[in-house]
Amino acid sequence: QVQLVESGGGLVQAGGSLRLSCAASGRTFGSYAMGWFRQAPGKEREFVAAIGWSGSSAYYADPVKGRFTISRDNAKNAVYLQMNSLNPEDTAVYYCAAAPTLGRVPSHSSEYSYWGRGTQVTVSS
Repeated sequence: QVQLVESGGGLVQAGGSLRLSCAASGRTFGSYAMGWFRQAPGKEREFVAAIGWSGSSAYYADPVKGRFTISRDNAKNAVYLQMNSLNPEDTAVYYCAAAPTLGRVPSHSSEYSYWGRGTQVTVSS
């Protein structure tokens, strides 16, 4: 069982930066792939980024490549999403998720077993 709590969301102007954090509970955090997803009003939840258990593998959705960076600290049971050059299209609720995929780093939400409640990110133009 893994419980996830996101933080770090807020209101930022276009071009600004935010760093999201996800605190995880559970002794097996280091064995999970971790992902960030987002859902904008009226849209489906979409993949943002994911990272493997060791932190050596990371994948990004095309809209955020070069602007967002995912990282993790297994000693602190935490995963982060550094978001730079934000634009209004990044406005959404951002969710942290954990996938027990034994080394694979999935991008589909169906493979993630545990989810946080989300943190709101609003980017003003």
